[in-house]
Amino acid sequence: MLVENNVALQPFNSFGIAARAQRFARLRSEADLAGLMSGPDWVAPVFVLGGGSNLVITGDIKALVLKVDILGRRLVEETAKGWVVEAGAGESWHPFVAWTLEQGWPGLENLALIPGSVGASPVQNIGAYGVELQDRFHSLDAIDLQTGRAFTLDAAQSGFGYRDSVFKHAPTDARSFGLAGRALITRVRFLLPKPWKPVLGYLDLERKMAETGIHAPDAQQIFDWVVAIRRAKLPDPAVIGNAGSFFKNPTVTPEQCADIIARDPKVVHYPMPDGSIKLAAGWLIDACGWKGKSVGNAAVYEKQALVLVNRGGPSHPCTGGEVMTLAKAIQTSVYERFGIRLEPEPVVV
Repeated sequence: MLVENNVALQPFNSFGIAARAQRFARLRSEADLAGLMSGPDWVAPVFVLGGGSNLVITGDIKALVLKVDILGRRLVEETAKGWVVEAGAGESWHPFVAWTLEQGWPGLENLALIPGSVGASPVQNIGAYGVELQDRFHSLDAIDLQTGRAFTLDAAQSGFGYRDSVFKHAPTDARSFGLAGRALITRVRFLLPKPWKPVLGYLDLERKMAETGIHAPDAQQIFDWVVAIRRAKLPDPAVIGNAGSFFKNPTVTPEQCADIIARDPKVVHYPMPDGSIKLAAGWLIDACGWKGKSVGNAAVYEKQALVLVNRGGPSHPCTGGEVMTLAKAIQTSVYERFGIRLEPEPVVV
């Protein structure tokens, strides 16, 4: 197992931030990790790197960086309840979603064009257009980076919340079950349910139905709509560096929402099943006048205020410090106007 030294990380994060890894190893199989852990190059701490699409690097990384490149796609089983489909953690998310539809296994179409890897998807509990990963999750395999032991988690054990999971939390005591920095996900399985039912509750999808006159779309049609919507709103990381949606959509009580509506009637909001109200973070940021504004080479995207972008390009990229300075200024502005604290989505290292 080759461990490289002083490796540039700019190609491995979608923001295109220039930084270096003191030590860097590519893992193409579980055996690669086992060999590395049993050899002389294994020195804690380590940092697990997936697709790098949900990451802000604020400086060089001194920990051993583990780049997960485990591939593979397969149908595990088909039952009356649905299809159980597995993918290696290093598979790119969007091509995997497209592949499931090509095989005739619908269910992930609302999650099309989300950047990143399959292995990172349960960490963030990714979601879009009314579907979250936890809605389609079956189980995952992982390896304990302290003991080297393999283990499997189901949905209940994964501790899913809004853009949250057990993999984002460190254990607080001997009895808690946080896995941040301790687990490396190797494979993820999804249960794509039968019978398939379209999820169409979001305004953008309702507009597509009205525009096209298609009121009973199939899964491929929804996939195509989601791809078109995301491409119209969000920058391609290959062209403009970014980490996708930078802030979580905040949830408030109905009373808080009513107070905001009284002052700003156009606020975009969505009722949630638990009675809370989800507010569109992008609308809040835009209402504070941030669209198009910048700090150094970090900027708020002109077409979608929820996205921060790298305006410096490959040769003079923005720094992680510029990104976080801009993010903190936005948080302060939104709190001062609406009394709401925005929480960043990306991992900051």
